[in-house]
Formats: sequence, C-alpha cells, structure tokens
Amino acid sequence: MPGMNLTRAEASERANLLNVDSYEVSLDLTQGERVFSSKTIVRFTATAGASTFIDAVTDSVRSINLNGVELDPAEHSDGIRIQLPNLAAENLLVIDADALYMNTGEGLHRFVDPVDQEVYLYTQFEVADCRRMFAVFEQPDLKATFQFSVTAPKYWNVVSNAPTPEPIENGDSATWDFAPTQRISCYITALIAGPYQVARDSLVSSSGGTIELGVFARASMMQYLDVENIVTITRQGFEFYEKNFGTPYPFEKYDQLFVPEFNAGAMENAGAVTFLEEYVFRSRPTGAMVERRAITILHELAHMWFGDLVTMKWWNDLWLNESFAEFMSTLAAAQNTEFTSAWTTFNTLEKNWAYRQDQLPSTHPIVAPINDLEDVEVNFDGITYAKGASVLRQLVAFVGQEEFMSGVREYFSKHAWSNTELPDLLRELEAASGRDLSGWGAQWLETAGVNTLKAEMAIDEDGVITSFAIRQSAVAEYPTLRQHRLAVGFYSLDEAGVLQRVHREELDIDGELTEVPALVGRQRPDLVLLNDDDLTYAKIRLDEVSLATATEHLKDFEESLPRTLVWSAAWDSVRDAEAPASTYVQLLLNNIGHEVDSTVIMVLLRQLNTSLDLYVAPEHSEELSVQAADRLWQLASEAESGSDAQLQFVKAFAHRSRTTAQLDQVKSLFDGSASLAGLVVDTDLRWSLAIALSAGGYMSDADLDAVLANDDTAKGKASWYTARASRPTAESKAEAFAAATAATLSNDQQSAVITGFNNVHDNTLIAGYAEEYFGLLVNAWESYSHEMAKQILLGFYPSSNVSEETLKQTDEFLESLGSKHAAMRRLLVESRADVVRALAARKADALVPGI
Repeated sequence: MPGMNLTRAEASERANLLNVDSYEVSLDLTQGERVFSSKTIVRFTATAGASTFIDAVTDSVRSINLNGVELDPAEHSDGIRIQLPNLAAENLLVIDADALYMNTGEGLHRFVDPVDQEVYLYTQFEVADCRRMFAVFEQPDLKATFQFSVTAPKYWNVVSNAPTPEPIENGDSATWDFAPTQRISCYITALIAGPYQVARDSLVSSSGGTIELGVFARASMMQYLDVENIVTITRQGFEFYEKNFGTPYPFEKYDQLFVPEFNAGAMENAGAVTFLEEYVFRSRPTGAMVERRAITILHELAHMWFGDLVTMKWWNDLWLNESFAEFMSTLAAAQNTEFTSAWTTFNTLEKNWAYRQDQLPSTHPIVAPINDLEDVEVNFDGITYAKGASVLRQLVAFVGQEEFMSGVREYFSKHAWSNTELPDLLRELEAASGRDLSGWGAQWLETAGVNTLKAEMAIDEDGVITSFAIRQSAVAEYPTLRQHRLAVGFYSLDEAGVLQRVHREELDIDGELTEVPALVGRQRPDLVLLNDDDLTYAKIRLDEVSLATATEHLKDFEESLPRTLVWSAAWDSVRDAEAPASTYVQLLLNNIGHEVDSTVIMVLLRQLNTSLDLYVAPEHSEELSVQAADRLWQLASEAESGSDAQLQFVKAFAHRSRTTAQLDQVKSLFDGSASLAGLVVDTDLRWSLAIALSAGGYMSDADLDAVLANDDTAKGKASWYTARASRPTAESKAEAFAAATAATLSNDQQSAVITGFNNVHDNTLIAGYAEEYFGLLVNAWESYSHEMAKQILLGFYPSSNVSEETLKQTDEFLESLGSKHAAMRRLLVESRADVVRALAARKADALVPGI
C-alpha cells in the first residue's frame, strides 16, 4: 500500500524527538462488520516546537486534539499518518477514528465461523500493524504502557496483555477496562476477542508468584484441543527458562490462543501468545506436527524474555530476536521435554532451510542492513531464523553452554524493559566466557554464505590413517573461511551390522586446511563424518569410502542425528548439481521405510516431491514418478499398522498418484472399498484423498460439495477451495487464478486456492499464465496488503516451468521494474534462482543413462 513504509532514518529522527509515556486506547467492537471505533490518548514528551507524525491507518478520522488544540483531520491525516505540528515539551494527544477490520491476517483480523456464525477477532501487529487498530508511534524503541478499554458483546471473552478484568455490562454489550501494561513495544500488544472457550491452569514462578495459564480456542474447535499436552510443554519451558535465564517470567499471566486464518506459526504478544489454529488437531496429526507445536510453544515462551522483556532497538536485530528463540526452543526441547531428538529435527528442517536461503542471490549477513519496513517484511527468512540459530549453537560450542547462559543472565538483569543492540549481548558473553568475540562476530555475523567441509586423509596398507586434514572452501561470491568448533565422528559396522560411533574428536578448524594429528595412527573407520553432532554451520561432503558405506548402510546408523547429517549431505549434492536427482530418489525410496523420526520422514517426502517435479530430467521424470508412487504405496502397505509412517506414506502416495491404477487405489481408500490395517480415514485424510482425486479428474463439483457438506468448517472450506482449484481443466485453473488475484478472499482462502492451482499432473495447464501474472504484479504489490501481495507473487510465479523462457520473462519484468519495490524484486530474484538451480540439476540428471 502506498505510504505504508517507514524508513529507519524516519524512526531514528522521531525517537530523537520524543519519548512516549502512555497510551489509553478505547475500542468499540459493536459497530458492525466493517469498522470499529478507536480512540487513542497518548502522553509523550518532545522537543518543544518540533513537528512529527503518528501512525494511524484509518477508515476515517473524526477528531485530532493536540494539547487542547483541534487539528483538522482533512488537513493533517492521510489515512496512514497524522501530522503533529508545533509540539510542546509535555504533550497530550487525543485521536478519535474508525479503523477497518482485516481479513488478511494483519491488524485486527475478523473471522466468521461457518459452523455457528460467531465472530472471532485477533490481532497480528508484527512488523507494523498495530497502527491498523489504534494511533501509535509504530517503532520498537518507543516503549510505553498501554491501557486498553474494549466494548464488545457481553458474552465474549476478551483477552489482552494484562489480565482480563471483570466486564461492566450495558445491555447486550460490556466494557472491559484493562490495567496498564508494563513498558513494552507496541508490536507485542494484543487483543483477542470473541466467544473463545478457555481451559485454565496455573504454575508457580521462580519468584514465588502464581502465573495463571489460559489455553483458548474457538467454540467449534475446543473439543479437539489437547490442553494437557500444551500445558505440560509450557510448564517444562517455564522451568527451563527461569532456571537458565536467572530471571522470573516477567508478565502477570500467560495465555495461549489458537486463532483462525493466522499467517505465521505464532506471535509472541506479551502474555497473550497467538498460535496457528492448525496446531489444534481435529484429526490424527503426524508426530512431526506434534513436535512442531511443542517447539513453537517453547519458541514463543522464550520471546517473553528475549524480545518482550528486552527488545531490539530497530529491526536490524530482528535476527537475534528470532535466532535466540529458535535456538533456545530446540535446546529446551532436547534437554527438558520428551522431544530428546530435537537437534535431529533442527538439522533436517531448520538447517536445510538455512542452507537453501544462504545460497540464493539475495543471501545476506545475519546482521543485515534494514533500511525500512519493506526490508523487514522479507527478512523473516532462513537466515534470520535458521542460520542465526545455527550460528548461536556454534557460539555455544565455542564459549561453552554455562558461560553462554551466564552472559544471558547478566544481559537480562542489566537491560530489562529496555531496548538493546547486538553489542550489548556480545559484551556480556565476552565477560562471562573470557573470549574476545570481535573476530567471531565479524566472521559469522557480518559475512554471508555457507562453507563446505571435506576430509582429506591418507591410509597405509593396513588401513591405518597416516594423515588427516579438513579442507574448507567457499564460493567465490562469498569467500570467507571461518573458524569452526566441530567434531569428527568415526563410525564402523559392528557384528550385528549396526553403524556405531567408535571415536569422536572435537577441535577448532580455521582457514583452508586444518591438520588433525590426533586422528593419525587410528584405524580408518567405515565412515568418517565431519560436523558430527552438528555443532557448526557448514555443508559437508563425504569421501568415497564413507559415501559408499552411507549409501549401502544408511538405515543402519544407531542414532538419528548422524543419519540425518548424511541425508543432508546427499541432498546438498543434488541441489548443487553434483549428484543426479534420480539417484537420490532411489536412495530415498530404498531407505525412508527405515526412518523412525517423523520430521525426517516429512522432510524427505518434501525432497522427493522437489526432486521429481523440478530436479529430475524430463526424460526420466514420468517413469520415475510412477515408480515412486508405486513404492510409496508399498511402503504404506508394509508400514506398522496405525503408525505415523503409514499415515505419511498414504498421504504422499495420494499426492503422487498419476496412473489409473494408482488413482483407483486412492479412490478405494476414499470410498472405503479398500483399507489398510490401522489406517483411519479421518476428516483431514479424507480431504487429502479428495484433493488427490480432484487433481486426477476423479471428482465432480457435486462430489466435492458432498465432501464439504460433511465438513462445513473453516478448514473444510479451505480444503474445498484447494480441491476445486486442483481440477485438471483449463476452466478451473482460470477460475482459481482470477479468484486468488482479485483479493476478495481471506488470506487463508487465497492460500488454499493457490495451492490447488499449482496441484497439476500436466504443467501445460498452468504454463500459459506467466504473461498475465507479470502483468498484474505491480498493481497487486501496490494495492494489496503485504501478506496478500506476497502470496500472489510467490504462489503464481511460474516455477514449475523449468525453462530458459521463465528466466527470460523474469529478467524482462525485473528490468521494467527499475529501482522500484526492492522487496518485491528480492522475492522474484529468489524465485528465479530456484529455476536456475532446477535447470542445473536437470542437466546433471540427464547424464544418468537410465533409471
């Protein structure tokens, strides 16, 4: 939207002019379905005589009163900013306006439950959308207290950052007057309102005080909410963080609210965390999803300290906010919950994300320049989250976990309720560890790119190592060779055929070649694994002997993490066009049946889809795709009855089914004429089968409507949108494209339609949309909210058309764009890079003579 941006320079200038004391915000949510009234009273000090602006995205402004002087809204407000001239040293600002409900997952989102027609509201303010609900100086370093007064239907639950007060009833409505918050940043304020249902519990904080816990969901979803598991993880997180951070939980209560049509996984609103509603499992979830929810719960809880209690000064330190929470959530899961293999999950999920992001043309140092809000919006990426967390793990290996936590404890003690920058944390870590981190920070935080590590060794005729070194390399564009603290693992097969670790050597490496004399004189093992235990952030390559062992005995590793490291190395080689995708597909299909880690299975199945759809040469893809689907059905049939693997293999088989025989098998599962022992075709699995059948041309409109009639819920409707858009006709694709680009759907519905549009067996069905796509892109970016525009840009980019033509069309558009819309340009450059990578992978795969 034009005018919605805010530059760092503007924010810095405003922060130098003023300090905010408090906000009093009065909201009336009984004004209808389009707008709500929003009255804001702001008390702040400023440089006398200066002028500034306050952010307020409004439908209309009734009045502006600054220090008793009425300002004309027509003159001072443009619907996005309100200009404030001639400030006093002490200021009182009163703004009365109407603001718009949103259906994009930004600002104050309004949702109507199709089950009972009840209205549910929630806010999502990060990065800069609290201005959509009330007038505010929208930047993280202008902390203040916030006091909300909310008028709503009297039967609603109303939740904010402070504990919910007793409402004052007035006819059919009521008003909730919340107490002021502590001094916090505006983006972590929150309002969640509607007939949400709640389960309550409590715990005793390390301070000795009682923290009330609330777990909320819509009335139609509450029956599916496994409160006991959520509260257990929450308690374990409190215990772990209060002990390690040395600071009691800083807020008065802790509510966790599962809300509909949420764009992200969760949001760390102070004391009122919102979560993606898909974490409420109305059908059997995979183990991967259960673990993901646990990690997310722990991630958001970590933010209560790192992000909410102590907050970044500006968004250039967003990485530290998110990386810290990502690292700590995995550490807490591994050390204080049932998810003891959390670092395996971290490697297969987060690190693969980081490695991909770090090899895009848009890669950037972890400490990235953030010049404006548009920069921030596209920086919620694999560098900010996953690489940052990986580098923090490397830092912990470098300084020691206890030293790291000691520094963190001092950091919280010194900077509670204030804003900080990276050097504030590094100073405390240096003091606690006795290490100079300036060189470490320069290498790891201020340079981009990922290193590759490979072992070089000499062996005598008796199999004894006579020399061992680790060679480090980097791509020419990002040539930094870093210091790594890592472990080298030696693995050999025992008499039972189990691949066990027989030796571990931990050391520091630096520069292009590091000799490892401690390994000289040892018997060469069956497999040498660099970066054992995954302490550092680097790609690894196996030597020939180790690769042969891994290929034959991948399933025989005793532990999951080293096996996952080998999987990652193999996948890196395919993505880098060093190994053929067809070979990787065969390796995957031959070994995935032995995996027991749910998240690893999930990621491998995603990689199978990427390989078959993008990386396998066209002359191999059809035959290999049919073979893959047949193998997935075999794996599902052979899997343990009722197991997680069985469920994932069935879903994967349905998605990859192409032949008549395969689709008939899917139909048999769908209509119940065939079954697998232990497999329950519940609501969500039924939709997965229906979507697969629709993509294969097996479902009429009436068939899909009948499935919806049995599940006329929000999730059912989204699945129906996907199934309709999956139909293999030109008409259905045209309908889907028009609907998703018109911005008349909600964020969730738009996403569902885009998913169905791209669900094709024949890419020619959607190959012709590139010209129309590029033609509407600028208007969509300038007219729609960020989330809706981004979904269009990424969702309809012609990535499935792996061709030079796609590159040419992209380049022509980028040239026409000129210097406008840097954030949009970045997303397109990244999408283009995926096509370049796919072309290289297909070229490498074409060298394989046959499959």
